[in-house]
Amino acid sequence: MDLLQPVREFLTCPTPQSWLNAASQQPATLLIDHANCEKKAAGTALSLLYRYVDRSELLHRLSRLAREELRHFEQVLAEMQRRNIPYTHLSPSRYAGELRALVANHEPQRLVDTLVVGAVVEARSCERFALIVDADLHGLGAFYERLLASEARHFEDYLGLARRYAQSDIDDKVAAVLAVDAELVNRPDSEFRFHSGPPS
Repeated sequence: MDLLQPVREFLTCPTPQSWLNAASQQPATLLIDHANCEKKAAGTALSLLYRYVDRSELLHRLSRLAREELRHFEQVLAEMQRRNIPYTHLSPSRYAGELRALVANHEPQRLVDTLVVGAVVEARSCERFALIVDADLHGLGAFYERLLASEARHFEDYLGLARRYAQSDIDDKVAAVLAVDAELVNRPDSEFRFHSGPPS
């Protein structure tokens, strides 16, 4: 089976071609913001490890996931160094923040919602990795292809944990988060980022 088939079936829309066109013009921003995303993804996994110490399956899966995200961060840094791209400050995109706004502030829904948002973010990242691979953008195809398998597994890990710890069906929450994802990736953005929408 195609590695990306579950991701494409999960997401409700593809990334607009105009995002890829913008990425083709801004290789430094693409890599810097990707490094930021990997660092934040590791931080999210680690924060869940600290907050939910009584969930054995969560601890095992997210410990591994955090290690992989940090390894990806190191790999992106190495690629930046190879290309003489300095790691400079970038403001974050609105994408993750607007998805996190959908997370409840009470348990156990807070945990489940956080895991659902994690699944959607990982799926969208994986889909964008595949776009870069297919276009071999800036000669980065082989680099991003090496990251694809684990990124696809991360989406499934988060979704599986959400279903594991939910007290009821999560399909409505998944649909709500996916709807916001689709709106965000199609809403024009003034600044290009790894998870931004098309350029305004």
